[in-house]
Amino acid sequence: MIKISPSILSCDYSKMGEEFENMKTVLINQPGEIKVTEIPMPEVKEGEALLKIRYCGICGADVASYTGNQPFTTYPRIPGHEFSAEIVTVPENNLGLKPGDIVTANPYFNCGHCYSCERGFVNCCTDNQTMGVQRDGSFCEYVAMPIERIIPGMGLDAKTLALIEPFSISWHALSRAKIEPTDKVLIVGAGPIGLFALISAKLRGAQVYISDMMQGRLDAALEYGADGVINVSEKNLMDAVEEITGGKGFDVCVEACGLSQTFLNCIDAAAFAANIILIGNGKKDTTFLHSILLKKELNVFGSRNAYTKDFKALIAQVAAGKVDVLKMVSAVYSMDEADEAFKALANNDGSLKKVLVEISK
Repeated sequence: MIKISPSILSCDYSKMGEEFENMKTVLINQPGEIKVTEIPMPEVKEGEALLKIRYCGICGADVASYTGNQPFTTYPRIPGHEFSAEIVTVPENNLGLKPGDIVTANPYFNCGHCYSCERGFVNCCTDNQTMGVQRDGSFCEYVAMPIERIIPGMGLDAKTLALIEPFSISWHALSRAKIEPTDKVLIVGAGPIGLFALISAKLRGAQVYISDMMQGRLDAALEYGADGVINVSEKNLMDAVEEITGGKGFDVCVEACGLSQTFLNCIDAAAFAANIILIGNGKKDTTFLHSILLKKELNVFGSRNAYTKDFKALIAQVAAGKVDVLKMVSAVYSMDEADEAFKALANNDGSLKKVLVEISK
């Protein structure tokens, strides 16, 4: 049963009897096997808040855990790191957090003492533990969360806040290269992360083009303000690059697929002295003549996770009405339909962008 310190601010817990000893959770027992079951409520430790999960997004990493293609996942595993929540109990704090607040949280747990953490690069901690991958995630009714990881929602609704984490991945990646309003940007891959990269580049004032094989995804990109789209199933990518840039190449190329060929596409499409940003998590070796990087003096940036400041910046952008992220949502499932939701994304024909699961109302 959950244990609560008497010094913790709390909602009405008069009903917390036997019914609160356990909670529902979504559990991946092994690849291809997912079920809704019950586990004990979390124990709230000193410095933690109890959060009631409202919505969870299904990330590509979650799908990889479900299909058995996530190398860092062990089983059984509770998936999920894209989420919104309501604060149930919270210690007295100077962050303005109080019961009833709708929030999100930074799901990348860092060790605090490795060389990366010592230098402030907590997003690439050498012992990083992302919720839903190296540790259990947010697909459960309640989680205990260190208060320093909780990020105020600035009045945004729970469904919108569940989209901030995937948005932050692309926002952080685009911050790796100093994008100028005069830049022409090519994004290779128009899945959710690619679309969020498109939005991130447009918010920085750049001219943005995006390529993909699926016209439905490209249509979505146009809705989000792409200056042009390239359907590579119909047109040669380099021919399009030649036409768009007059043979100069793109100032910034963003790889959002994680494929060897699309990385090579970015090298070919990049202008001399351009920036290449890698967001897609590649799983295969890539072979190329590295002298092309020297000849073109290309800057190649890897990107991992995001900082809390990225979450806050995006919440402010969305709260200011600069972008409607809810257009990204293709479907919302109930918690009891989690298996159906994961199967839909595992067999996605490109028509699904973001899929949310409603954990509680």
